Amino acid sequence: MEMNNEVVTDISVAENGKVVFAPDVIATIAGLAASEVDGVSGLSGTVIEGISGIFTKKNLTKGVHVEVGTEETAVDLSVNVKYGYRIQDVCANIQKEVKNAIETMTSLRVVEVNVVVQSVTFEDNEKNDRKKDKPEIEARVK
Repeated sequence: MEMNNEVVTDISVAENGKVVFAPDVIATIAGLAASEVDGVSGLSGTVIEGISGIFTKKNLTKGVHVEVGTEETAVDLSVNVKYGYRIQDVCANIQKEVKNAIETMTSLRVVEVNVVVQSVTFEDNEKNDRKKDKPEIEARVK
């Protein structure tokens, strides 16, 4: 039995009308897919996105810019990568996952996924060590 993995790009329906995706829908899908990739510590938006995000709670699309056409879309992502991960591998995985998520959910063809690495983030091991040591210190004081 042959599996049909073809992505349908025709989103218009002759009898009932057509389906149009808002750019925020595509940006949300891209943001969620990118944030789930191992090695990504978060998306990184502009200063204006950061300020407006405080008031609108719209963090799912922070650092994501999309251009949506009738049959295809392009995505630009700004990400922060965790220290210790190979950046090229993380970016390749982001591109693959974002493309797959958008094409699967919307049937739009993704023509490009551009990834900009804004920063490398470090886990604060000292804070984690202090939290582990704190109960022992408190136990000794009592």
